[in-house]
Parts: sequence; C-alpha cells; structure tokens
Amino acid sequence: MEMVLQTEAPPIYRDSSGALRVGNSRVLLELVIRAFEDGATPETIAQQYSTTTLVDVYGVIAYYLRHRTEVNSYLAAREYQAEAVRERIERRQGDLAELRKRLLARKAVAGS
Repeated sequence: MEMVLQTEAPPIYRDSSGALRVGNSRVLLELVIRAFEDGATPETIAQQYSTTTLVDVYGVIAYYLRHRTEVNSYLAAREYQAEAVRERIERRQGDLAELRKRLLARKAVAGS
C-alpha cells in the first residue's frame, strides 16, 4: 500500500485585528512560541492553553522551526506595536506617582 503525502497549511489564522491565532482558538501565536522558547514542551503548552489541541501546537512549532525568520519578524513587529500602545497609554495617563501616593495615604488612614 502506497502512502499518499499531503501538504497542510499551518494551523494559524489571522484575526480581524491582524493578530495570528493558533488553530480554532483565540490563543496568540506569540504565546505558544514564547512558551516553546522558554523550554515548555508541546504537551505542556497544550495543557496551559486548553482551547488549543496538541496537534495544533505541534503544527505551530513545526512551522516556526521551518520559518524562524518570518515568525521572528512578525513577533518583533508585534512587540513594536505593543510598545507603541504602552507609550500612548502612558502619555494619556501622565505621571501616576501622585495618584499612587494619595491612594496609599488614604489606605493608611482607613487602616488606622
């Protein structure tokens, strides 16, 4: 019996915001890749993100290992976007040190 080889697309989809997600879940690609890079096994990752499947986690890792340059470029772009959002939030909020000081003072008075 001859085995028929088939090509399969990686279990990754782009959501409406442009983020890449794993399988049919809402788990971000970067979460799976970072966990893998931190030494987690595919089994551990699938357990940690229970809406994914072990097959999808293995598929994503296999895709990453074959396409590191492209995936790392995507991850770098996502990190850049996240940093831009953090900076925008910090500019809008201003210095929160005074607010923190007042809240701590209020907490100290309430605890007395």
